[in-house]
Amino acid sequence: MIKYHQAPDIEEQAKLIAQKTGIKHDFSRIKFVRSTGSQATRTLARCHAFPRVLQAALGMKAHYVIEVISEQFDKMSEEQKTKTIIHELLHVPKSMGGGFRHHDFVCSKNIDRMYKLMREN
Repeated sequence: MIKYHQAPDIEEQAKLIAQKTGIKHDFSRIKFVRSTGSQATRTLARCHAFPRVLQAALGMKAHYVIEVISEQFDKMSEEQKTKTIIHELLHVPKSMGGGFRHHDFVCSKNIDRMYKLMREN
């Protein structure tokens, strides 16, 4: 069974990455969790969006959840962890309207560029 736990360490790292790279997301609408017990063996992290139908029904703005899968994520190097968080942050569009940026934008080239920018700042 999958269990979810708040991940303030991931949130802190994501905010630092955003500050150093110029990502301007509204972090009050992004939550960070660490999951354990996932059957996924090749997934490191996931980005979830609050469904648009629920946003409309409840009169809420879009919210996102970035989940790191502990069994895989925690074994990675710090560089890999940082790039994974960058990857998930890039899935959240600037408009934060409930959609996702796809892998034509969230790609190694852009992740590496953001990682380099982060390291320089």
